[in-house]
Amino acid sequence: MNNICKLLIGMMAAVCCTSCNNEWEDEQFKQLASFKAEINNEGVTSTYVRYKPGGVVTYQLPVLLSGSTMNTQARTIHVALDKDTLDVLNQERFGERRRELFYHLLDQQYYSIPETVEMPAGESEALLPIDFTLGGQNNAKPLDMSDKYILPLTIQDDPSYNYQVNNRLHYRKALLNIIPFNDYSGSYDGSLLKIFLENQKDNFMLATHKAYVYDEKTIMFYMGVRDVNYMDRKYYKLYVEFTDEPLNEGSELKKKLRLWTDNGGEDGNNFKILLLGEGDDKFKEAPYYTIVEGNDPVKPYLKHIYITLSMGYSFEDYTLSPGNRMKYRVEGTLSMQRDLNTLIPDEDQQIEWN
Repeated sequence: MNNICKLLIGMMAAVCCTSCNNEWEDEQFKQLASFKAEINNEGVTSTYVRYKPGGVVTYQLPVLLSGSTMNTQARTIHVALDKDTLDVLNQERFGERRRELFYHLLDQQYYSIPETVEMPAGESEALLPIDFTLGGQNNAKPLDMSDKYILPLTIQDDPSYNYQVNNRLHYRKALLNIIPFNDYSGSYDGSLLKIFLENQKDNFMLATHKAYVYDEKTIMFYMGVRDVNYMDRKYYKLYVEFTDEPLNEGSELKKKLRLWTDNGGEDGNNFKILLLGEGDDKFKEAPYYTIVEGNDPVKPYLKHIYITLSMGYSFEDYTLSPGNRMKYRVEGTLSMQRDLNTLIPDEDQQIEWN
C-alpha cells in the first residue's frame, strides 16, 4: 500500500512539474497603441506652447504601446485628424445655444504634423513631433486667443497595420487644447484692481484676470469684469505691451506698459488710458510694470518670478444694454507669481501652471 501511495505522489509531482511554466515571461495583457495625453476637467489636454515669433516650436506628443512585455518588432503608428470627436465634445459640453464657447479646430497654417510615427523594436514609447507656428504664415496673423483651439488627433486602426489600437476612452484620441505662452501670460491676482461704474460709490473686483498671448511681448486681458464666458468679449480686448523703456529717468525697476485696444473710439468701447496717482497730472504715473526674481529659500531649484502691473483706464460698455452706454473706470494693480522648476529641462513643463 505504501508503494502505491508513493507511486501516486510521484506521478502527481511529475505532472505538476511538466505543466508549470514561467508565466511572467508571457504577455499578460495586450500590446495596444495609445496616446499619453492627460485630460483636465473640461475633457481636453492643456498643451502649452511657447510663442516664438517667426519661428517653429516643436511639441512632442508621446505614443505608448501597452503590455507587460517588451515590444519585439518595429511598428509604424498611423495618426490622423479627428474633427468628428471635436464636434461631439462641443455639442455635449456647450450645446447649440452657446456656440460662442465652442472649441475651434486649429487652422492648418498654425501647425504641421507627420502622418506616422515609428516605434522601434525594444521600445514601448515614441514621440510624435508637432510643429507649431503660432504667429501664422510669415508671422502675419497671430492666433486670436479670444477663441479656444483644439488639435484633435486619433490613432488609426486597420487590419493591415502591425499594431492594435487601445479603444478605451481618452487612450486612442488626444484633444490638444493649444495654449500659447510667453514671459507674461497666465493668471493674475485681481484683488487690488478696482472697477468702478460711473456714479457708483462701491467698486467691483475679479479674483483672477487671465492674460492671453498676443505676441512675444504683448498679452491680452478682457476689460472690466468680462471673461471668456461672455458672448460679447471680443469687443472688450485690452492689449498690454511690455516695453523696455524705463518709467522715469534712472528707474531700472519700473518700466512702461503700452495699453491699447482694437475696438476703441466712440463707435466702440471708447477706451482711454488713465494716469496713476492723486493730485496734479505732473505727479501721476503712466502704466508700468515691475519684475522681481528670486530662488526659493527652502527649495533652491525652484525659481520665483513676481510680475506686477500698475494701470488705469476707462471704457464704455455699449453691448450689455444697447443704446445705454455704461462708463467704467478701472485702476490698481495686477500681480502674478510664476514658479519654475529648474531641474526640468523642457520649458513648458518646468513652469508650474495654475
